[in-house]
Amino acid sequence: MLLPDHLLAEGLPALNLWGGAGFGRRTDVSDGGPMTQVQSFERSIHRSRMSLTRPDRPKLFTMCGREWDLLDEVFAPVFSPSTGIALEFLGLNEPTTARPAGSFLEIGCGSGVTTVMAALAGFDRVVGSDISPRAVENTAVNAERHGVGGRLSAVHSDLFSGLAENDRFDTVFWSSNYVMAPDSYEYESVHERAYVDTGYRAHRRYLEQAPHWLTPTGSALLHFSDRGDLPALHRIADETGRELRTLRSERVREGEYGQDMVEHMLIEIRPARGR
Repeated sequence: MLLPDHLLAEGLPALNLWGGAGFGRRTDVSDGGPMTQVQSFERSIHRSRMSLTRPDRPKLFTMCGREWDLLDEVFAPVFSPSTGIALEFLGLNEPTTARPAGSFLEIGCGSGVTTVMAALAGFDRVVGSDISPRAVENTAVNAERHGVGGRLSAVHSDLFSGLAENDRFDTVFWSSNYVMAPDSYEYESVHERAYVDTGYRAHRRYLEQAPHWLTPTGSALLHFSDRGDLPALHRIADETGRELRTLRSERVREGEYGQDMVEHMLIEIRPARGR
């Protein structure tokens, strides 16, 4: 398991991380209550489309004191706090003397920042999986840029579909597309899949399948936020025989002016007792 009990936290101070434009104003929030503006899938689709054409979209960006290539059509970490928060949750955002060992799988590797940082942190074998061919290419480019191409492989895969049947990992991690879109929504590009999940179909498959890809002592982790539908996630967990345990929770200011407070969570997925 990546995070021992002494690192678990109920909540951490608010941070202002990569606030990019397009996050909307919050309205009433309550479990099972009306959807908030920051939960709006239309807003997330708009953000997806804008992030591909913004004049300030870089070809090269800096994160964790390193430079990274960003290819066209790939999720841009500079327009969202999610990558930085994921790195912080996993303890990969800065050098550490406690080097992890074992294997690491990231679902939705995007530009490859998290997978490369996992390899640099000392994981023996790192795999990045993405449904976008351009993201797979981007991850491979950044692995070579940072000298970890020999221990990191990027595969074109819809969640776990591109993996070998006997593959097992000590850590399986997904920083998910936690905004729910209607089940009837039809994606107009593969890039939109990084922002919304239609009917939480991908989340259902991840909760159901992720534990099967673990070593006996491995951990299946999900980066989620209250921009998504947490009650729906728990319902899916019940239906698929899974238990969800929040390991870390962090409230972050998002929005063009930092006007929205969004709670991000690192959740561990376990088989339910007796299942």
